Amino acid sequence: MKRLALPCSTLLACLLASLASPRLERALAGEGHAGVPEALALKQVIQHNPNPFIPAQCYTKTVDASGKAHNPCYTCHVASRAPNYLNDGELQLGYDFVSAARVNRWSNLFVDWSRAAPVIGTEEILAYVRTSNYFDPQGEIRLARQLAPPPKTWDYKDDGQWSGYVPDARFHFDQAGFDRTRDGGYTGWRSYAYYPLPGTFWPTNGSSGDALIRLPEAFRQSDGGQSDPAVYALNLAVVEALIRQEDVWIEPAEERGLGVDLDLDGKLGLARRVRFRFDASGSTRMSFVGKARLEQSAGRVHLQAGLFPEGTEFLHTVRYLDPTPAGVRMAARLKELRYARKAQWWTGERLDVRARLEAEEKEDHPSEVRALGGDLERGIENGQGWWYQGFIEDAEGALRPQTFEETAYCVGCHGGVGRTDDGVFSFGRRLGPLTFQRGWFHPNQRGLEGVPDLAIHGGTGTEYVTYLEENGAADEFRQNDEAQRKFFDAKGRLKPEARERLRRNIAEVLLPSRERALALNKAYRALVRTQSFTEGRDVVLGGAKQVHRTVPVEEKTGVKLPVAPGWDKARTRPVTPEQATAIHP
Repeated sequence: MKRLALPCSTLLACLLASLASPRLERALAGEGHAGVPEALALKQVIQHNPNPFIPAQCYTKTVDASGKAHNPCYTCHVASRAPNYLNDGELQLGYDFVSAARVNRWSNLFVDWSRAAPVIGTEEILAYVRTSNYFDPQGEIRLARQLAPPPKTWDYKDDGQWSGYVPDARFHFDQAGFDRTRDGGYTGWRSYAYYPLPGTFWPTNGSSGDALIRLPEAFRQSDGGQSDPAVYALNLAVVEALIRQEDVWIEPAEERGLGVDLDLDGKLGLARRVRFRFDASGSTRMSFVGKARLEQSAGRVHLQAGLFPEGTEFLHTVRYLDPTPAGVRMAARLKELRYARKAQWWTGERLDVRARLEAEEKEDHPSEVRALGGDLERGIENGQGWWYQGFIEDAEGALRPQTFEETAYCVGCHGGVGRTDDGVFSFGRRLGPLTFQRGWFHPNQRGLEGVPDLAIHGGTGTEYVTYLEENGAADEFRQNDEAQRKFFDAKGRLKPEARERLRRNIAEVLLPSRERALALNKAYRALVRTQSFTEGRDVVLGGAKQVHRTVPVEEKTGVKLPVAPGWDKARTRPVTPEQATAIHP
């Protein structure tokens, strides 16, 4: 595997402001790049930003003009829970950047992309976002056709084969969330609804999205190797219990036929839950079912608290917003298609060693930046067994593979912060069994209207209310003026009536108005025309005003005490045995 050591010295970004306006003017005049320049498409190179894995949000000025500190940082940086050993809660207190990262390369933040609004018409943008760039008019997957074989500019190995992920999700989900093929079969993908992480991932800040999980084929099969959706559902419940590190309620399952004591009550009977139990040594009687159980017994599949089994895949689409008469929904057009695959099994012990070595390396060599391995076809590894790969819009709106530098954007969050579970944000935040289809549904089946705010374990608060109070805004950049007017009074205090509405219905803060959705769509479309993703893919209407262009040495956030996750980390409300019996009598 090739590895790239990123350079520590780069040119100063002193012309960011002067370059912003001409870039926008070229985009609005239709003079953006036709696609990724051929000279860059296949290169394993970081050309613009030596630290592309540090997200734009980390450059936010957390202290406002009045001297008040805002804390959006705690959503990612927390005292982590094993087997995540990063423990980066102290990053809530200061900008702990290496010297090469102090200059903010995300210059697109400062561009006023909203100037695109009068140039791109409303009907034009609606037609654009409502046209799929994933499926062709015949319902076939465009990228699957393009990758067989890939164009020369996409063929990194120059062998006529695509060695990365070939899109295969049909986005046709049944009442259990399983993705179905045209002939009624299964792709293996299952969609789940989850509480979006506060801030950037709220649709009101620019994009809608979804999440799909797929376990390896053995997890989808009975002992005899036949496809079995019921067995697959149980294995997904076992994985969920491992990731959440708590019991997970299931539809009643007869354990005798499975040969597995799912509820760990010492007998094979009718189980209504997968019980999570590990002793101090890490031993457990938990087991997968079906063929995966046999693979586990043979040592080819592993089961450990907080970790996904090897071969787990995730698919995540980032999409435009569709302001329909029924409300703002997920659009047909994709901004990005993001894919992750756990290629190797890393034990908790190995992850612990890695985290300690990384901390020591940072202490001994504070000027060094991170080394990355991968290529355009396979994606980039996160150093914890996962590979991340993505497709993004070209200037005309078709999906293309991300370049090496564009993909490097992904690995900082996925495996580089204390908040994640085995590098993943969303699965541990899945909606519980008291919600529609027990939380196994896709946004094209139902939105999140009517879903109550998350109760925070170990406290009396709820997650989204707490975020608004800690941050004083609905976005990291504190420029979502619509949400500011809706939730805060003139003194910046959260309105009591807004707090109560949000506790009952998270859609109150998730969804923008039709006007804001249109403005965000138009602004992002203007950015896409420039193909300048290495300079940022986050749009701030009006241009960012509260973001560092260069972070001073030893700069502090102004936050005095880190917000502790708990592990009162926000989770879905626990389901009592009585409630479970009511769901599954």
